[in-house]
Amino acid sequence: MDRFARTKQNPYFATDASVGMAEARSEIAPALVAQNVRKRYGDTVALDGVSLSIPEGEVFGLVGPNGAGKTTLVRSLTGTTRCDGEIRVLGAAPSKVEADRVGLLPQSFHPADRLSARELIEYYAGLYDDPRSVDGVLDDVGLAADADTWYENLSGGQQRRACVGTALVNDPEVLFLDEPTTGIDPAGRRSLWSLVEDLAAGGTTVILTSHSMDEVERLADRVGLLRDGELVAVGSPETLIETHAGDSHLRIEGRAVDAEAVAAALDATVEERDGDVVVRNVALADVGRVVAEVEAAGVDVESFTWSEPNLEDVYLRLTGDALDETVAELGGER
Repeated sequence: MDRFARTKQNPYFATDASVGMAEARSEIAPALVAQNVRKRYGDTVALDGVSLSIPEGEVFGLVGPNGAGKTTLVRSLTGTTRCDGEIRVLGAAPSKVEADRVGLLPQSFHPADRLSARELIEYYAGLYDDPRSVDGVLDDVGLAADADTWYENLSGGQQRRACVGTALVNDPEVLFLDEPTTGIDPAGRRSLWSLVEDLAAGGTTVILTSHSMDEVERLADRVGLLRDGELVAVGSPETLIETHAGDSHLRIEGRAVDAEAVAAALDATVEERDGDVVVRNVALADVGRVVAEVEAAGVDVESFTWSEPNLEDVYLRLTGDALDETVAELGGER
């Protein structure tokens, strides 16, 4: 029986309920350690002294704008890019770790079109001495019913699921997932989220990069935010939101909402975001009053949306960038 199927005994769940998850993890030897990792491409600094430690069984989310260094960091951690600094994966240099202990789903992956989903995963299974059951992997990624369909005839989301399967077939102890749910429909995304959660519960360490903040907020135990090659913030999603996201806010949407008119009507500072106007620090109890004041001022509004702070607010505040949902081509992100 493979390691994922039997659900390993995990020390996180053996602790007393009064002991915090962070305290439980602090007692576990790290699965991955990076110290002062640096990488330059000519005059361009891609990584500038990145240090982190990830314990066994943690899902670590890595976020940041295109060009922040996420792909370079993943390549450094997996040993596919040489860098300065020290990296240890499962106690060894990345190039020295046994191949069957690490899984990698790159951001861009193009298998042969005339292989079926089953043949693709069987090929990768053949690279390892003790792979998982191919049928089990196909079932896990939701392709059991389409296992014999050629890769070129699968939908974009199904193709991505097949690629996820190739990263799972060796039953890795450390799994790198670079934009795993790109092109996958909402139901499929949630299915893969559940799979990642089950893997982590079984002791697999997952390093996840994603532009989807709801995905990272859902899955990650901790999040590291990269900006210009530096790791500028690390913490649980809850801690980062509390520290950096600010208070709740009201988004005012319309074809041509006048930010100055809104600011004047409320006698408050507002900000523009993606063509809308955002009023910060609006408590839920004050929404009705704020809406009435804006409408009384004659501002042309289509809708109001009140939101509590989330990881997207952290991202925007710490990077100063709008989220880019378009996944860069391989090599497009330094």
